Amino acid sequence: MNSIADIEHPIETSRWKVLKARTAPTHERLDKRIMAGNPFADRARYGMFVTVQYRFHRDIDALYSNPELDRLLPDLAGRRRLGLIEQDLADLGLAIPQAGAAAFGTEADIPAALGWLYVAEGSNLGAAFLLKEAAKLGLSETFGARHLAGAPEGRGLHWRTFTAALDALELDAAEEQKVVEGGDAAFRRVHDLVADIFG
Repeated sequence: MNSIADIEHPIETSRWKVLKARTAPTHERLDKRIMAGNPFADRARYGMFVTVQYRFHRDIDALYSNPELDRLLPDLAGRRRLGLIEQDLADLGLAIPQAGAAAFGTEADIPAALGWLYVAEGSNLGAAFLLKEAAKLGLSETFGARHLAGAPEGRGLHWRTFTAALDALELDAAEEQKVVEGGDAAFRRVHDLVADIFG
């Protein structure tokens, strides 16, 4: 029998929705920090935003060729965006940034990696708004804002395919916690990059 608390606050069974809820405070702080940097004020500031994107995606690039993750998630290699970001930097006349050690190498803690990939995939879902802002700077899906382009099948379907696979995984309680911690760590990492690059 359900308690009143269960009726008022039903137990959420979707892993990605739990992840979204539990990382929401960190995600909101990041969104505010990014917008405070006014990344679409001009091409120079947009270039700083693309540099943030480069350093984050370089952190996770090895995950897209991880065989174990490839078995768990659909079209993982096709979701990789580092190459597009490199092209955007070239379009903007910017050099590839120097970066330290990546967050993930060939070996990865799979549950934590799932949290990081959730953040990367979610950012692509929300990039439609960013693409419109980039267009005001004369940038597009074919010049300077390639990494913000939607998937050929559409952003919504691309996201739903990812979250369906994420929700279908069998994880124990400790692994579930690691997924959340991974997502939170990814949002914090981007926040630190924004603070470092935008000042």
